[in-house]
Amino acid sequence: MKLHANGLGIEVDDQGPRDGEPLLLIMGLGMQLLGWPQELVDELVARGFRVIRMDNRDIGLSDGLDHLGVPSVAMAGFRYALRLKVRSPYPLQAMADDALGVLDALGIARAHVCGASMGGMIAQHLAARHPQRVKSLTLVMSTSGHRGLPQPSAAVRRALISRPKGQDVASIVTHLERLLKVIGSPGYPPDPSRQRARLEAMVRRAWRPKGTARQLLAVVADGDRSPLLRLITAPTRVVHGQADPLIPVASAHDLVARIPKAVADIIPGMGHDLPLPLMPRLAAAIAENAARAAPAVG
Repeated sequence: MKLHANGLGIEVDDQGPRDGEPLLLIMGLGMQLLGWPQELVDELVARGFRVIRMDNRDIGLSDGLDHLGVPSVAMAGFRYALRLKVRSPYPLQAMADDALGVLDALGIARAHVCGASMGGMIAQHLAARHPQRVKSLTLVMSTSGHRGLPQPSAAVRRALISRPKGQDVASIVTHLERLLKVIGSPGYPPDPSRQRARLEAMVRRAWRPKGTARQLLAVVADGDRSPLLRLITAPTRVVHGQADPLIPVASAHDLVARIPKAVADIIPGMGHDLPLPLMPRLAAAIAENAARAAPAVG
């Protein structure tokens, strides 16, 4: 269903008991709500959560902002390397306001929040700027954006900026398979047929590379969130793959050091994806962290 949130139409999937503990899942760069496997949703619903997945702006079935144009990713990277100001079509904080608008539209005063990769960055803004709305915070394979952290290798960067050889579904799926092979979990290789079926379903639902470019600029322009992190009061769990080649595991330890009372959950063999065998463990991590949350006053 599409909700009116922060002036935009945001596509939402809402599963689980209406009176369950609300849990908002925020996905990463260019990824649709389908990036959260249904198997994870089922695990969380079985634990009593009301699970809310959303397409971020410019992606999936949510409203796009093509009128803002297509930014030059290469120029943004050049300016970032020179420590010059990077301008984005919209800020990452606006995407956090979209998430807040989803909670408002659903009449949810407080929710547990879990964000993956860029979704974790959005969740940092949400938890720091609206602490009264976030019961607990789980950050999966995310980062503070601090410049001193290790960066992805040249091979990973090349994979990220590569493009499909064609614009038909098969070419796009093959391109995504190659990318996931570079950044995925070496300890948890996917079932090829299942992965291809999932990727094909996502591409047929929506393929919006221009929106991904605008989201990427929002991430780059956001810079270092370190000063923001000390404002987070929600119980925080940082889940990260030991083998993450895109956001190296040092970023997880950095987040734990900067967020008050945060705890780390480092998973050997996990890269920058959500392997199916780890979904029970991720659901347990979210539930255990949610249990740390204090009840609302009044």
